[in-house]
Amino acid sequence: MAVIAKDRFFVATALAALVISTGAQAAGQCGKDGSGFAAWVEAYKADAQARGIDTGPMKGVKYDTGVIRIDRSQHKAFKGTVEQFLARRAPASYVSKAKGYMKSQAGLLRKIEAKFGVQPEVLLAIWGMETGFGANSGNKSVFGPLATLAYDCRRSEFFTNELDSALEIAQKGYISAAQMRGAGFGELGQTQFLPSKYLQYAVDFDGDGRRDLIHSRADVLASTANFLRGHGWSAGGGYGPGEANYGVWNDWNRATIYQKALAEFAHRIAN
Repeated sequence: MAVIAKDRFFVATALAALVISTGAQAAGQCGKDGSGFAAWVEAYKADAQARGIDTGPMKGVKYDTGVIRIDRSQHKAFKGTVEQFLARRAPASYVSKAKGYMKSQAGLLRKIEAKFGVQPEVLLAIWGMETGFGANSGNKSVFGPLATLAYDCRRSEFFTNELDSALEIAQKGYISAAQMRGAGFGELGQTQFLPSKYLQYAVDFDGDGRRDLIHSRADVLASTANFLRGHGWSAGGGYGPGEANYGVWNDWNRATIYQKALAEFAHRIAN
């Protein structure tokens, strides 16, 4: 997930990589098992606190063997054909439910499309495939998994940035630490935003003064539209293979089968 804005993008990316790398190195050595986790956490806390980050929400975090196991076997979830994937993640019942939302939420969806240029069926497809329209957002604190993945050598720099972002969200009061619960990889809300993407793209669309991706349907769908627009979504453009917006799916999920399934799910909702 990255906004492409020509020269400014490359400068910003270079600076971000330097900051993340510096933070990760300052936190201590990454590891491939839990033996060095406690020491890493203490080093990370010291470094984060020196950068003005409140690490209180990390109290009691433990090495999460479950998230490591899932991380190592993610490829298994993307095996098979597109139809097999859709049967698991977007069955006929989901298409029917999404069509119901097209009618019951028509006013909200029209307002979002007018502002962000993203078609209603696209947002409903993402919402359905990610969490079953909010029913399966998860109830696991994000801080343990994020700390574990930040410590793990495979993607330490990436998840150190996500851990920093999650702590910033809590520190600034955007979402309370107690409410920051997800499916297990640090994702937040009904369309599973990583913390850094919450900071970049979450919007308050219902006007209550909060960017609530956990409880507010308006904020959830509008924020998802804002993310897609921020990654180059062309208003009204097609989203199937070879069409104007198809490449934007890659910024949502890099698995080819997921991208094809989202496009097909959206088409089934619209037709």
